[in-house]
Amino acid sequence: MDILQSVWDGAVSWLSNGLIEASGWQVLVFTLVATHITIAAVTIFLHRSQAHRALDLGPIPSHFFRFWLWLTTGMVTKEWVAIHRKHHAKCETVDDPHSPVTKGIETVLLRGSELYRAEAKNQETLAKYGHGTPDDWLERNLYSRFSWQGVGLMLIIDLLLFGAIGATVWAVQMLWIPITAAGIINGIGHYWGYRNFEAVDASTNVSPWGIVIGGEELHNNHHTYPTSAKLSVKPYEFDIGWGYIRAMEMLGWAKVRKTPPMLKLGEVKPVADDKTLDAIIANRYEVMATYATELRAACGAELDRLKAQGGENTARIKQMLIAKRWLHRDQDKIPAELRDSVAQAAASSAALTTLVAKREELRQLWTRTNVSAEQLVADLQAWCRQAEDSGIAALRDFSMKLRAARA
Repeated sequence: MDILQSVWDGAVSWLSNGLIEASGWQVLVFTLVATHITIAAVTIFLHRSQAHRALDLGPIPSHFFRFWLWLTTGMVTKEWVAIHRKHHAKCETVDDPHSPVTKGIETVLLRGSELYRAEAKNQETLAKYGHGTPDDWLERNLYSRFSWQGVGLMLIIDLLLFGAIGATVWAVQMLWIPITAAGIINGIGHYWGYRNFEAVDASTNVSPWGIVIGGEELHNNHHTYPTSAKLSVKPYEFDIGWGYIRAMEMLGWAKVRKTPPMLKLGEVKPVADDKTLDAIIANRYEVMATYATELRAACGAELDRLKAQGGENTARIKQMLIAKRWLHRDQDKIPAELRDSVAQAAASSAALTTLVAKREELRQLWTRTNVSAEQLVADLQAWCRQAEDSGIAALRDFSMKLRAARA
């Protein structure tokens, strides 16, 4: 009887406190740390290293991340990489595995993990986009073959450590990636937020501080420079994943292959040349982002002028407010119901009309593929000359920046 009572008391004690008798705060800290390691494994190993080859990881972090992902997600590297590569290749088309543009924001937010599992069964996707992923003995005989056993082992570990509350810890771990990656990044990251660059898709930066989701919050930056190991580009942005990569690089555990290009400015050349053209094309997203800033400033100046006039300018002021919000965006990114208002606002100002026209002319320097490099240099020189003779200060200053560009 005493033995049974002791067993019962021990079982009750274990269910209440677990083997380590952790306090509530300790359980919370463990959960936050564990889920953060999972996020780091996804962004550094699966995303930046495996899917985009932005960095090479040494055997220590690679094997640790693979083991940890097996324990905490059950995801197979080849499946995740293939689905993500297809997302980039077919972004926001009907073939995109998880686009809120084609599937709806609610579907991606609430059923993102279902979309992932469905696409993971597509053998054509795995064969076409899953190349170059690990195919060693561990991958074939453990991680891929027994994917659910890893998360089962994690459940046992959580229950042993924390008792009954360990089931809650495990549930949070299992939901963390479906909510943050499958839901927030794949959903909100193509639906709401700010944009530094006019990438060809609708990607947005959810937050300038990439901490909770390891830097993946900077999704517009990533879609602009997908092969970059660093996701932050502005001085006010922070990518914690990049911090971990730099730390591993200093330890000799990682080697960065690529980071975002940076437009360098030197002395203003008398005339733009082939080197200027190369620098502009290599940094075209940054060039256009700078031009967008000038457009917004011009809209703001026009808005101030209209407000100062007073009188019957209410309708024009409303149009200019809309233009200030949208004129710098590409035409297909402006909501259809606002395009007429934006066009009317631009047409009401000679400066805005010229700025919009010169933007499209500038874009042709890298979109036209049927002309020679010599012709493109001549076109750039003509663009700069016309910009500086336009009488528009913003255009003149921007042209001089272009002539100072260095690769």
